[in-house]
Amino acid sequence: MYSKIYLRLEPLGLELVAAAAREAGHSVRLIDLQCESHRNFFHLIRRWRPDVIAFSGNYLANVPEIIDLARATRALLPTAFISVGGHSVSFIPEEILRHTAGAVDCVLIGEGETAITSLLDALAKDRANLREVPGCVTLDHRGPPPTFVKSLDDLLPARDIVRHRRKYFIGQLDPAASIEFSRGCPWDCVFCSAWTFYGRNYRVKTPERAVEELAQVREPGIFIVDDVAFIQAEHGMQLGEAIARRGIRKRYYLETRGDVLLRNKKVFELWKRLGLNTMFLGLEAIDEQGLKRYRKRITLSKNFEALKYARSLDVNVAVNIIADPSWDRERFKVVRDWCLEVPEVVNISINTPYPGTETWHTESRRLTTRDYRLFDIQHAVLPTKLPLPEFYKELVECQRVLARKNLGWAALRQCAGIVIRKLLCGQTNFIRMLWKFNSVYRPELQLADHRRQVKYEISLPPPSVATAQHKRLYIHENRGRNGRQIDHPTEEFVNATRMGTES
Repeated sequence: MYSKIYLRLEPLGLELVAAAAREAGHSVRLIDLQCESHRNFFHLIRRWRPDVIAFSGNYLANVPEIIDLARATRALLPTAFISVGGHSVSFIPEEILRHTAGAVDCVLIGEGETAITSLLDALAKDRANLREVPGCVTLDHRGPPPTFVKSLDDLLPARDIVRHRRKYFIGQLDPAASIEFSRGCPWDCVFCSAWTFYGRNYRVKTPERAVEELAQVREPGIFIVDDVAFIQAEHGMQLGEAIARRGIRKRYYLETRGDVLLRNKKVFELWKRLGLNTMFLGLEAIDEQGLKRYRKRITLSKNFEALKYARSLDVNVAVNIIADPSWDRERFKVVRDWCLEVPEVVNISINTPYPGTETWHTESRRLTTRDYRLFDIQHAVLPTKLPLPEFYKELVECQRVLARKNLGWAALRQCAGIVIRKLLCGQTNFIRMLWKFNSVYRPELQLADHRRQVKYEISLPPPSVATAQHKRLYIHENRGRNGRQIDHPTEEFVNATRMGTES
C-alpha cells in the first residue's frame, strides 16, 4: 500500500545479481514487475526462451504472485531452470518449494551475487547436482551455508538493462536511483530482519569505489539504501569529502537512527551541504514503554533531541511509528495529536511478526490470518483489541490526518516550484502521489483484503519462547567482531545501544 503512493524504488538487488551473472559470461535480461505487467513478462520469456529464470522475493506480500508466475512459467518453458531468491524468501525456502509443487527447482538464500554465479557454474557442469552450491535449497537437500561477496567494491549494478528508469522515485526525489554504501546492521531490533539476514555483520564500500559508481548515475535523486546511514563517522566523512572533490551534485534521501544522528552531527552537516534532502528516522514509539517493546535502547528524550537537531539541518524529516494491534481509541488519539503537533512527515506501520525477526519466535499472540498478502505492515495479522473494522478506522484516520498535513493542495502550494520543474521535465510520479491517498487508504478496502480467497498460507510460527537464540535466526554466519567494519569506539557505541547479549 505504501509503495502505491510514496515511492517506487530502483530494483538495485536485481541489478546487482544481473551484473554478477553477466560478469560471469552469461546473457542476461531483467524485467521489473513494479513497472511492467505480467503480460510483458510472458511475452519476454516466450520471445527470449531463457535457460534460467530467477525471481526476486524481497517482500513477503509478493510470495503468492511469485508462486503463480513460477507455475505459469513452468507450463510455458518445461525445460527451463527456475529459482527464487531474495531477502524474505531466504527465511522460508522450504515453504516456497512446497507451494510451487515442483515448479521451482531451487531457492537461493543469502546474498544473491554469489548465489547466482555459483548456481550457474553448477548448472553448466551438471544440472542434476546442486548439492555443492552455497545457499541452494531444494526439496531434498540444503547446500552449504551461503557466502558473502568478497568485497562490496566488486559490485556495480547493471543499471543499463532496466527499462522505465524515470518511474523510480521516493517523495520529492523524482526520478531517483538507489545506491548502497554499506550492508548489514549491527543492532538487533526485535521487529527487524536486516541483522538476522546478515548475521549482524556490517561491511562498507570504500569511498573511492562508491564515488566512482555515484558519478555514473544519471538521476538527480539518490536513495541511499543502507539500513542505517553513516554508523561510522569516519566513513561518512570520507564519502562526503570524496563527493565534494568530484563536484557531484545530487539530492539524497537516507535512513538512520536518532542516536547515530546525534553522535555524528558533523557528518550529517556535511551531507546537508552536499544535497541531503530527506532524512528518515525510525522512532518506532513516542513513549518509553513502546521503545522497550521494540528493543530500541534510546531514551525518549534522545529521540526528541534527534528530531530537534534534524529540523535544525533544514531538511525534510520523516519518522516511523509502529501501531500495535493492542492500541485502543485513546492510544490512537494520543498518537494522532502528537503527529499534528510535530512538523515531520509521520508514517504509521502496524506491528507485524515476520519470519526472520525475533518477534516471529517470541510473539505470544497467535496469527489471525496466514495470507502472505497481508504481511505488509499495513494490515493487522495479530488479534486487535478494538474490533477489526474499528481498528482500521482509527488507523486510517491517523493516516488521513497526516495526509491532509503533507499531501493534497497544502503540499502542492508548498511544493509548487518542485511540481512545475518536474512537469517541465516530464516527471509525474511526485504530483500523482499528492492525490492518491483516498484511493489506497480506506478501512473498507483493508477489510475486503481479509475476505479474499487465500490460495497460499504461511506456516504457523513456532511455539512462543521468552528469548530466541540469535544464531538460529541468522542466514549468514555471524563472524563476531571480525564481521563488522567499524572502529572500536563505534563498536562500543553499538553495544551500548542494543539490547541483545549474543555476539
